[in-house]
Order: sequence, then structure tokens, then C-alpha cells
Amino acid sequence: MTRILARARRTRRHTSRRPSPALFDRAVAEFFMRIALREAEKGIGRTSPNPAVGAVLVKNGRVIGRGHHARAGGPHAEVVALRAAGSRAEGADLYTTLEPCNHWGKTPPCSLAIVQAGVRRVVVGSRDPNPVVNGRGLTRLRRSGVEVVTDVLRDECDALDEHWFRFIKSGRPFVTLKAAITLDGKIATSGGDSRWVTGEVAREEVHRLRDRVDAVLVGASTARTDDPLLTTRLPGGKGRDPIRVVLDTRLTLPASLKLFHPKSTAHTLVATASRKPRRFDPGVETVCCKTQGRRIDLGDLLAKLAQRGITHLLVEGGAQVHAAFLAARLVDRVVLFVAPKILVGGKDWLGGDGPERMADALRLEGVEVRRVGEDLVLTGTPAFSRPRRGAHEDDSRRGRPGEDERRSRS
Repeated sequence: MTRILARARRTRRHTSRRPSPALFDRAVAEFFMRIALREAEKGIGRTSPNPAVGAVLVKNGRVIGRGHHARAGGPHAEVVALRAAGSRAEGADLYTTLEPCNHWGKTPPCSLAIVQAGVRRVVVGSRDPNPVVNGRGLTRLRRSGVEVVTDVLRDECDALDEHWFRFIKSGRPFVTLKAAITLDGKIATSGGDSRWVTGEVAREEVHRLRDRVDAVLVGASTARTDDPLLTTRLPGGKGRDPIRVVLDTRLTLPASLKLFHPKSTAHTLVATASRKPRRFDPGVETVCCKTQGRRIDLGDLLAKLAQRGITHLLVEGGAQVHAAFLAARLVDRVVLFVAPKILVGGKDWLGGDGPERMADALRLEGVEVRRVGEDLVLTGTPAFSRPRRGAHEDDSRRGRPGEDERRSRS
């Protein structure tokens, strides 16, 4: 930042022409927006059903206040930054990763707080797609004489809250499908042994992923065979446990499973089509869903999870569950941990029959590959889920029937 400001001063001294304020302002804006992004990242996985937002207040090239939205019902990032700056906020510039809200929820409108503090300029990363906010916060600021700059590092800010955009646009959680596989696409031996496909570093990465989502889901077969805890276990006992969801269409899973005796503050949801009563330990709840064929209707389940404020769901298996989510086109991201192992036989990571023609294969787009310890992690977006740029603004202008305060930043 010091180099950027120094370069601008030299330009003023040594040239007769005035430097382009647009170029200089853009560089400064991106610098401070990256600080706001780092603030926002502190809230990922902890703010649902609200988005993760970061904000910084800047005056005379110095940060005088910063903050992030820590939990639903708590103060928003802009307010936290304003409180940190106090009276110094007057005449300052505010950088925020998401458009300030303009409605009364569990907290007052951020746009009102910004105007009352005397902020000179507001620099925004993402537009808020929520129909109760979209554009209204910016309009209030402009009408109150506050300069507004939009779309600074928009791609990065959109990516930060892509799960929340999906939640707002479609009324369902963002779905990340995750699997740990061998080079030949197996998740277990023919005898069912799956511990461990990947190395320790990759397994720690999975726990970091759990720490950033609201809920993790497995099918009945995985629950019965692996008896997983589905908790977050990071070094030093850090991390937040997601809500655990298990598919059990006819309520046949044994009561002794670890999922039904959670030693965690996060509870367990049993998604079922059965309406017969079954008693579970405290912290375990059944969710009755519609069926599609002989299986749970996944679209209905996701809608019910959204009603509980779940914005990001991690689907961890098994093969039939993975295939069902992909077949229903309910996957937004695929994360594959690939171990340098070959089984020659064993259980495939996807169940069911595939297409007969290679041309009909599902394509992943925007694929990224990186090394994690001895393994690789491949991340991509199914072609059917790839969003159009700017699509969330178009959807938000039309609005969606039945929106309520649950979907607002509150």
C-alpha cells in the first residue's frame, strides 16, 4: 500500500498532467478490498442463514476500523467497523465485500448507520441478490450524498459467498459433493475397507472443509458400514461441527450408530419417508420427506434444510448418494481427493449406470488441481451448475415469491 501511495505522489510531482484518478483509485480500492475479504473469511461457516461479510474503514490511507459478520443476529460487518472507528468514521471511506443492507431485521439497516456516521465514500464488492436488499442500500447511500463505487474485486467477493447466492436464488443450500478416491476411482476395497484412501494431510483438509459448511450428509449404507462421527477434528481441538444429515428412507439404521449419540453441540437430522414413531437420543431429529421412486426426494430434502437456515451442504457419500445428487442436477461443486493408489477392483465412487456415449458424459468446468500432502485435490463445477456472469442480479430483480425475513441479512 505504501508503494502505491508513493507512486501516486511521485506522479503528481514530476508530471505536468494530472494523474488518472480512476487508475489510482482502483489500485487503492483493490488493496483495501482484499483486507475486507480477509475479514469476511473469518465468518465463513458461522453466519448462516446470513452471508459472510467483511468491512474496513479507511482515512488518509490508513485503516481506522475493521470488522466481519460473526453470527446471524449479531452486528453486521459495516457496523462492527464503524464502532471500531468511532468518531473518526466521519469523512472516511468504507470498503465492504457485500452491498450494505437497507431493511430492519434483527439489526438496524447498515445503510442508515453509514449515513449517520458521516462516511464519505462506500466501495462495494458484490451486489446483494436478496430482493429485500438488492440496490436499495446503494440507493439510500447515493440519495444521502455518499459516493458509491461498485464491483471492486467482484469476482473474489462473489466467490466468497457463492453458497449464499445459491441459497437466495434457488431456496436450497449450495451442494458440495466430496469423495476420496484411488487413481482408478475406488472409494473402498471389494471387502468394504476404506480407511484410509488418502493421507493424513488430505484428511485434515476434509476437516477444514467441514468447518466451513453448515451440514454434512451421508447415505444409510455409508452410515451402516463406516459408522462415521462426521465431526470436525482439527489440530488443537479447533473447528466447528456441522449439522449431520443421514438418509434413512425406512428408518432401518441401528440405534447404536455414533451419529445417533452425538457428543457435539451440533445435532443430527435423519431424513426419512417413514412416519412411524422412533425414539432417538436428544440432539437427533427426524425430517419427513417426500419420495421419488423408492428413495427420498432430494429436492424436497434440500428445501427443508434451507428452511432450517442451512446454506451449504457437504455430501460425503456413498456411491449411490453421489450418483443421485448428480442425476438430480443438485450439485454445485465437486471436490475429489485423489490418492496415488490403484486397487484393481473395489467399490466405485459413483453408483448406477452411466451414459452409453462419451459425448454425454458430465463435464466439470473451471477445474483446479493442487497437491495436498501425497494426494491431489481436484475441484470443479458441473456444467449444468455453471452460473452466467451477473445472473444473480437478473434473478434478484425479478424476485421470488414467498421470500421472507429468513432469507434476509438479519
